[in-house]
Amino acid sequence: MTEYIHSIRILVAGEHGLVIEFGSVIAPEINLRVQQLARLLHFEPIDGVMEVIPTYRSVSIYFDPLVITRQELSRQVIHKLGGIEHQGVEDLLSSRVVHVPVCYGGVLGPDLEYVSRYTGLSPQEVICIHTSKPYMIYMLGFIPGFPYLGGMSSEIAVPRQERSRERIPGGSVGIGGNQTGFYPIESAGEWWLIGRTPIKAFDLTSDNPFLFSVGDYLHFEEISTAEYFAIRRSVERGTYVPEVSYLQPRGKSH
Repeated sequence: MTEYIHSIRILVAGEHGLVIEFGSVIAPEINLRVQQLARLLHFEPIDGVMEVIPTYRSVSIYFDPLVITRQELSRQVIHKLGGIEHQGVEDLLSSRVVHVPVCYGGVLGPDLEYVSRYTGLSPQEVICIHTSKPYMIYMLGFIPGFPYLGGMSSEIAVPRQERSRERIPGGSVGIGGNQTGFYPIESAGEWWLIGRTPIKAFDLTSDNPFLFSVGDYLHFEEISTAEYFAIRRSVERGTYVPEVSYLQPRGKSH
């Protein structure tokens, strides 16, 4: 068994669960391996596996013990891990960037001033840092389409609120700890709200209800209040097409 396999932990999760843990920290390279295994299990399913859930640094596998034993499932997973061991992570997954227009501050971002005071930065400096780069989507969860993003600057990190708000409007962009993201639908939550986007990340009327997937990137871009309402009207009419670009693969040049 190789060093790569030895670096992975296989843990028991109740009577019907198995957790494949790739590391102990949140890092792009670890999450790319998580996504790689999750996709492999999707396209090459194992009999008896009922659900596969990728997270920041692990893959949870839930199985039917009447169909497959934990020992046999572990053996097949290890075999699949051996098959992906020597593949690089750079070009395995999507480098798609979904551009997310955001109107910051004011009524749509009521906590921007608090984040400014807490960090010692001006509101515009907070916005500039928040919009300075695309963020990788490590996982979706909590509510449909909610993106957990990595890579936010510690300069604008703010501890989560002690009490959860009961109603946060859909589209609200927030900061919680060292993470950022936005609420696709109305929800409760304890993140600080710095802006709002008019686009829909989750739409049950669409053939594909999710605007983005794990492994994609989101790039927040500042817009004016007038632009926010213009885009929202376009979204309501069904005529708005989100801007999508692609990252330059690492190690390659034009």
